[in-house]
Amino acid sequence: MIPGSRHLESSGFPAPLLISEKKPIAFPQLIELAVRGLERMFDRERCLFVHSLRRSRGELRAEGLSPRYTLMTLLGLRCLEQEGGRSPVEIAPALRRLVEDVSWITGAGDLGLLLWAVARIAPTRFAEVAERVDAAGALVRYKDARQGHTMELAWYLTGLSYGLQGDAGISGRAGNAFSEKAAEAFRFLIANQGTRGIFGHLAAGKSVAGRLRGRIGSFADQVYPIYALVQFSKAVGQSEALARALDCARTICEHQGPNGEWWWHYDSATGKVAETYPVYSVHQDGMAPMALLALADAAGEDFAGPVGRGLEWIGGRNDLAFDMRSEADGVIWRNFYLPRTERLLQQLLGAGGEVDRGSIGKLRVNFECRPYELGWALYALCGR
Repeated sequence: MIPGSRHLESSGFPAPLLISEKKPIAFPQLIELAVRGLERMFDRERCLFVHSLRRSRGELRAEGLSPRYTLMTLLGLRCLEQEGGRSPVEIAPALRRLVEDVSWITGAGDLGLLLWAVARIAPTRFAEVAERVDAAGALVRYKDARQGHTMELAWYLTGLSYGLQGDAGISGRAGNAFSEKAAEAFRFLIANQGTRGIFGHLAAGKSVAGRLRGRIGSFADQVYPIYALVQFSKAVGQSEALARALDCARTICEHQGPNGEWWWHYDSATGKVAETYPVYSVHQDGMAPMALLALADAAGEDFAGPVGRGLEWIGGRNDLAFDMRSEADGVIWRNFYLPRTERLLQQLLGAGGEVDRGSIGKLRVNFECRPYELGWALYALCGR
């Protein structure tokens, strides 16, 4: 029996097929799947994407609404349109809804995502929106910035950096002020970067949480900074930013799992993996390709191998030999995870940074899909 297949059968889901029975990952098919899935995830009345689709009693049920996921998904759909594809939803009204009512913004990270989306989708409005949301004051105004949260700082730096590029490019005195603010965000961000380029989760000395767990960063705490550093380097010609992005990228690639897994947590003090599972599909087909391919374009270093191995994990080259794509449902299932008790046991035994082969059979599939999973896949892969 394939490892893990028994629990899938007992849950009422089909057992995973052997890898040889799976179709290989191909960008056009993955993009088509993402487009079909996103159409059903959009709440047309509220002009927002749902938070998730979750399988319950044999049916997919929509749960919640998410401005964050909406912005990420709109970025992917914009890339689809730029490559000649057709978005299943109207992008402009959805973005306009989030621009006109900014009550959903709770931190510098949210604000950064909004700036990023406006710069890429409606660049002629960038200066107006940046002024209205007081983009320059975010580092002082919001708690996530003051505490030095890595992912949110990266989103903010990306938004500022895109504001200095292309059609959104702010120039003159305003451009100088934006450049200074981007440089300040850059300094805040790299303060969290430790051994071998790995980022901790937040600034170690700015809060109790930072002192307790600031050094342990998630995979998101690695890839979003890589992408932000690339865009900052492009915006202001900052070579140090590119070098720091390369340090981080080389280390996570070195630690990539045997099946192409992008692991969950990293220790910025040692540069090693701190925890392996869960492994998320969005990391495999969206966030890692987004960051590594952008870095490859900017630095001329080839990351095609790690990106390709990560994508193969989606198609069934993984510890459960399970294809995460559901053509029938138009989704990519969210992740593999260990039950809570098994995960705690691994942590107590100090095996968090290594794969315990005895625990592989206890892995579960999370039958959920969130729109940003499909949105980031479009953003990363359209045109590749």
